Amino acid sequence: PSSDRNLYGFTDAMGPCGGRVSVCGDLGDQQAALFGQVGFDVGEAKNTYGTGCFMLLNTGSEIVPSKSGLLTTVASNGATCYALEGSIAIAGAAVQWLRDNLKIISNAAETEEISQSVADTGGVYFVPAFNGLFAPHWDMYARGTLVGMTRYTTRAHLVRATLEAICYQTREVIEAMEKDSGVSLKSLKVDGGAVKNNFLMQLQADILGARVVRPVVNETTALGAAYAAGLAIGFWKSLDELRQNWGVDRVFDPQWDATRREEGYAGWKRAVERAKGWLK
Repeated sequence: PSSDRNLYGFTDAMGPCGGRVSVCGDLGDQQAALFGQVGFDVGEAKNTYGTGCFMLLNTGSEIVPSKSGLLTTVASNGATCYALEGSIAIAGAAVQWLRDNLKIISNAAETEEISQSVADTGGVYFVPAFNGLFAPHWDMYARGTLVGMTRYTTRAHLVRATLEAICYQTREVIEAMEKDSGVSLKSLKVDGGAVKNNFLMQLQADILGARVVRPVVNETTALGAAYAAGLAIGFWKSLDELRQNWGVDRVFDPQWDATRREEGYAGWKRAVERAKGWLK
């Protein structure tokens, strides 16, 4: 089980905890993040935005085999709960590339203001397949691609296209999850360092056409581990109490109309096809 009063063991007395500390929770990092997002019910989903992106969708007590390139995994709990998992290789790492390789930004925080200085990407799409494409494509021959540039393309267009790429990749994985599970996602809970970028989160809501919910505590992997251990020792009494403890920082509702959303996504899919199989 993910949470066990009988303990898994103890930390090393000479280790960083400064003594023998009981270990009462046992979760993988993404499973812990889903637990920290109180994603206890079927159809609840979270996305962690870091160097890559990692999404989990709670599918309940039944295993849902994926036909769309996703992983079927154990989510949490003593009564086994399953999930679909989709991984994106390059998310925040694409912003690091803008900073460290192209040197067109000084830090990640700049992307919010720079991206808002233009109304759109000017037709530019960036597919950051630096080491292939993960879910749902699984094409290790794909490589990074920039398409749609003209003489009038600026730094701001490239920066905005990078943020949009993170959001489009997320939509691809969510659509695969919806197809496999039969669940239509109404909202997406988000966590990780990149969710501090309000513009990125608004873009995500616009591109998904769904509500994006950012919690007060965005380091939900650590929170989920704490929740599991706390349940084991009785610090929290129930999942309902955890739900009450969890708080919302901000909600992002979609602002784009369907035409803009679907035209943009169609362009993204064309760009992905150009990135695929480049090394073959």
